[in-house]
Amino acid sequence: MWAKCTGDSVLVILEPKLQKDSFSKFFSGLEEKGYELTFRSPKDVKPAVIEYDEAKFSHVILFAPESKSFAQDVTPQSLVTLLSKHTNLLIALSPRQTPFTSLAAEFSLTLPPPGTPLISHFPTRNEPATVIPVSVAPSDILSPGLSPVWFSGVPFAYQNNPLLVPILNAPAESFASDSESDLGADALVDATDKGGEGLWAGSQLGLVAGFQALGGARATWVGGVELFSDEFFQKDLPGGGKPGNEQFASDVAAWTFQESLALRIDRVEHHRVNETVPGQTYTTNDQVVFTAYISRFNPVKSTWEPYSGIEDLQLEFTMLDPHIRTALPPVRGAPGKYSVTFRAPDRHGVFKFIIDYKRKGLTHLHSSTVVPLVPPRHDGYPRFLSAAWPYYVGAISTSVGFLLFSALWLAGDDRASAKKSTKTE
Repeated sequence: MWAKCTGDSVLVILEPKLQKDSFSKFFSGLEEKGYELTFRSPKDVKPAVIEYDEAKFSHVILFAPESKSFAQDVTPQSLVTLLSKHTNLLIALSPRQTPFTSLAAEFSLTLPPPGTPLISHFPTRNEPATVIPVSVAPSDILSPGLSPVWFSGVPFAYQNNPLLVPILNAPAESFASDSESDLGADALVDATDKGGEGLWAGSQLGLVAGFQALGGARATWVGGVELFSDEFFQKDLPGGGKPGNEQFASDVAAWTFQESLALRIDRVEHHRVNETVPGQTYTTNDQVVFTAYISRFNPVKSTWEPYSGIEDLQLEFTMLDPHIRTALPPVRGAPGKYSVTFRAPDRHGVFKFIIDYKRKGLTHLHSSTVVPLVPPRHDGYPRFLSAAWPYYVGAISTSVGFLLFSALWLAGDDRASAKKSTKTE
């Protein structure tokens, strides 16, 4: 049994006309990992997704691609609320217009007009043009060496959002058409001119995409629910061989439910060089050591393990704007430990040690530690500065000259008085 770092309760909202047995392999695969699946239809009220302003499930699978009416607790607004409560979402779409079609735009995904499924005539096959074998590009989310997967559904265009995580893109020769009985190149020409919408075609279109929320929750959008079906799991590829749908679906669910690529910062430490106790305050120009300990979740062993695989981690020492931005490299021989030594800037104020690491597919790492940076005390300044020796010499020579002048002037006055008294006698 695999353990989960965010919980094992899963609510599956299944459209009535979709048979549970049609997705038996996918659901049984989740149960073998230890997930507890609860099923309900879109219009059912119980079990509630949110009750007393608290999420009742750790994950929600929404396999209702054509339903247009849902219970009050399953609305676009409630799903957004679920993400803020750290509940992960797996949502399947379809070419039909539904309430969740507009919700996709909130996740920076633009869908084509309703009724425009993805179509491709390559490679040659006996299946309809809307049932497409799609090659899988290498990704940290997916298992290496996956075979092409069968897909049928709607594509979407990516907007410019760093939180989006593309997982599966459309084939280069595919396009979205408003007719499932596509007759050839004429449909392509019509698509370029119709309504001024342009051509929905090529590998820039997405079929499966993830969204990594700032709070840590994940949402995955899939253009067609058939990708998870037993039929597509077992359908032979045009050139022969088993498709990669089963492993692909398992990998997508593992990422969505935060089994894979889940990181966390266990703790951070900071102190002066040659010290071990964290400083309550630091003085300008102090040599400061900052250390972070990072771990990665291993679902097989049910543990968080030290992780030293981040090569581009950075630390910022900031007051409003970063005064210092430096690499925070892993320490050799110390798994999970990242450390750097730097000189505090010659600027006093309230500073922060900040780690803000965002990479596609990985859990966002954020840490902020406030420390005061003060100027030296009155007895903390050096007594003599090498750069000030010209001023020291000037001051000393002036003082010596003044003393000599005073001595000579006083001595000269005594001699004049002595001469005057001698003449008087």
